Amino acid sequence: MNWSYIHFPAVVVAALSAFVIGGLWYSPLLFARAWMQANHVTDEQMQHFSKARAFGGSLVMTLLMSFNLAMFLADEQTDWLWGLMAGGLAGIGWAAMAIGVVALFENRSWRYILINGGYQAISFMVMGLILGAWR
Repeated sequence: MNWSYIHFPAVVVAALSAFVIGGLWYSPLLFARAWMQANHVTDEQMQHFSKARAFGGSLVMTLLMSFNLAMFLADEQTDWLWGLMAGGLAGIGWAAMAIGVVALFENRSWRYILINGGYQAISFMVMGLILGAWR
């Protein structure tokens, strides 16, 4: 791995893209209600939700995921298409499947798996696209 192929502003922007996607994905426009039902969460419970813990921890973890993906893409041959494909492979093959394995043992619904796994798949693909294109 060659550190000169890691563009750190792209790592940050790629990580922030997951927040934008998550904001839309888990909004009432898309899957908020379905996610709440799949998690047996009520509106009242959401009022007591620690946003600082969730968003702060998510920011750190998403930065680490973006940096990790950037390390895999640190090659002079990497372009936007390989970034998109690598993001899809990581998002679907690792992140979404890991969510699925844990969810199956937690006896979660397929709805839960598809909503959360789908978010990870899309997020990783966009992160890979950004990292591959912005060299």
